[in-house]
Amino acid sequence: MKKAIMTEHILEAKKAKGLTWAALAAASGLSEVYTTSACLGENALPPEAAQKVAAALGLGPDIAAALVEFANKGEAASTVSKEPLQYRFQEIIYVYGGTLKALIEEKFGPGIMSAIDFTMDIERVADPKGDRVKIVMNGKFLGYKTW
Repeated sequence: MKKAIMTEHILEAKKAKGLTWAALAAASGLSEVYTTSACLGENALPPEAAQKVAAALGLGPDIAAALVEFANKGEAASTVSKEPLQYRFQEIIYVYGGTLKALIEEKFGPGIMSAIDFTMDIERVADPKGDRVKIVMNGKFLGYKTW
């Protein structure tokens, strides 16, 4: 089963059952961000976690099997997203990407932040001027190798 079809089934079942991503993450035993990403086709779950998510959604072994399959990351993304939230993240990289690179290299040396050895947490922070979104990304630093 293609990841896009799997995601359609998951989203339909999630809506029908009134489940949240947090509830599916709790069922999987993994983080909310990672579980959501896997359900949206961008990551793969371990078999046991996939079975638990499929069971929570009332979906069959075909969905669990698709959740275990490795993903072609970013395959569904357009070059420039038209979806406003996704575009804003691209805009952040356009505006602050060079700054992030300069600061990371100044603090760590030449290299990159891993998107493989990586975690991310998202939380809501109350603010009298309007609630804020707090995103914490934590990736292993990978220095460029010289030889």
